[in-house]
Amino acid sequence: MKSNRNVSSTGLAAALMIQAVLPSQVLAGVKGSVSPQWSVQVNKVESGTVNIEPAFQVAIYENLLDEVTKTKLFKQVFRDGDRGANDLPNLLILKTTVEAYTPGSETRRAVTTVSGATKLKVQSQLSTREGKIVLQREIAGDGHFFGGNLRATHNLAHNVAGAIKQSGLPEPAPSVAEP
Repeated sequence: MKSNRNVSSTGLAAALMIQAVLPSQVLAGVKGSVSPQWSVQVNKVESGTVNIEPAFQVAIYENLLDEVTKTKLFKQVFRDGDRGANDLPNLLILKTTVEAYTPGSETRRAVTTVSGATKLKVQSQLSTREGKIVLQREIAGDGHFFGGNLRATHNLAHNVAGAIKQSGLPEPAPSVAEP
């Protein structure tokens, strides 16, 4: 019995010593290795050559802001025209242009799941302030089954955010520290 107590007290003492030393070393390593993070500005949705209701454009834009924020990939998410984004060194700009829009029918969706879907297709482009394209994709969003026509805007924004997550953003340039 005595040998078990000695082993466990020795193990406990070693664990306490490691715990006492390790956190400060881990924290010091984290502080020294913080890498810069991108911020993003979400531009207003352009209708392109498609005749789309302004409500759908606004809904796409608002849903994009929400879904891009949920990805937690960006230090900050800015609205189009936000002056806070003007001087940021690591800023990406999300541009979205509607390429196709088919208005749906909530009544037809309620009666049959085959027809009545709202369909949206956009060209989504994520680029640096200097114009270097980081991501460019054609992305679709549909509103099938039950729910309002604006559900397609949420699905589209969710798909855009998913494409950004899967793209693997490049490392931003390190910030120049002021003296």
